[in-house]
Amino acid sequence: MASLEDRGDMGVAAASGSSGGGHVAGAMGGGLEAGPGGAGLPGIQEEPGLRREASSTDTDPEVPRKKRIRLQEGESGKLEERLYSVLCCTVCLDLPKASVYQCTNGHLMCAGCFIHLLADARLKEEQATCPNCRCEISKSLCCRNLAVEKAVSELPTDCSFCLKQFPRSSLERHQNEECQDRVTRCKYVRIGCPWQGPFHELPAHEAACCHPSKSGQELMGILSDMDQQHRRELTLYSSIFNLLCFEKIGFTAILLPEVQFRPYRTDDFITRLYYETPRFTVLNQTWVLKARVNDSERNPNLSCKRTLSFQLILKSKVNATLECHFLLLKGPYDDVKIQPVIQHHVFSNDANETEYAPLPITDSVECNKLLAAKNINLRLFIFQIQK
Repeated sequence: MASLEDRGDMGVAAASGSSGGGHVAGAMGGGLEAGPGGAGLPGIQEEPGLRREASSTDTDPEVPRKKRIRLQEGESGKLEERLYSVLCCTVCLDLPKASVYQCTNGHLMCAGCFIHLLADARLKEEQATCPNCRCEISKSLCCRNLAVEKAVSELPTDCSFCLKQFPRSSLERHQNEECQDRVTRCKYVRIGCPWQGPFHELPAHEAACCHPSKSGQELMGILSDMDQQHRRELTLYSSIFNLLCFEKIGFTAILLPEVQFRPYRTDDFITRLYYETPRFTVLNQTWVLKARVNDSERNPNLSCKRTLSFQLILKSKVNATLECHFLLLKGPYDDVKIQPVIQHHVFSNDANETEYAPLPITDSVECNKLLAAKNINLRLFIFQIQK
């Protein structure tokens, strides 16, 4: 991207590669360090940078792109490649795709790696530290680096479909709306057409597609499968609305701060990690909510895939059985994605614990958000069935 070399006034401070003083200066906009030949961009010292290996995979969109490798001492490379070494995440060595955080010494971390480090520390009951300088990191100690985020958004990158270069800030719009080689599907996919291909071939295919001429009997089989999925979703929401008509409804916003959402170990020979909330009162009964990571895996911090499952426990003594529906939703001021799932249990003095049910979060990233947060907000609804 030749235009970047003309921007002589762009401020990027690059520090040395030692682990003591900070590898990358997190802030941008200050004066450039003068090299042996003077001041300005040409004076950037020849840092160990990052460069993609040149191979046939650069032109083949079906082959995953290889990791960039660090440049050897004395190699200059293009300006974009030298900027990669300055702006990349110090954990995954890749350019951040969204938010960029920095430790107190200026080392940069992408949002995914930053959340993962905080979650790992929470699971191990340790203080999270920067992998470069070992200073303490947390959401209160670290801050976003907006200058780096804007600089990364202007760096060129290849479209995965047409292989042309675009600024990162406009790549998503290009790939979703403008690229003529982007993969798309036939508009008759709803009636069973399996075709998918480049966008510029779509008009020719739709003109010759045979699915619009299918008989009604053939289409009914396809539409019935779609109706089943729609009915499952409709049943869920209808059930929730019906539960809201119950006479006795109890709900509470369960706040799991650091003091309460503390890990415990069982007394078994092979200890298991679990979490427990303090007691709370709903429907005039005392309850406790337990949670565990990866179904009590011994060392969940060693696994990249993480899940949470929960269990509702009735602590009060009851004179008669207590039949309830309950569900967990995300709490206020929380951005975690939870799909509602209605659970059912008949509580009694002999059966006061439910089976562990998976918390319906979308993926491990959402689970790490919960584990890394200082306060995890969950909202519990309990509906008592009247006999």
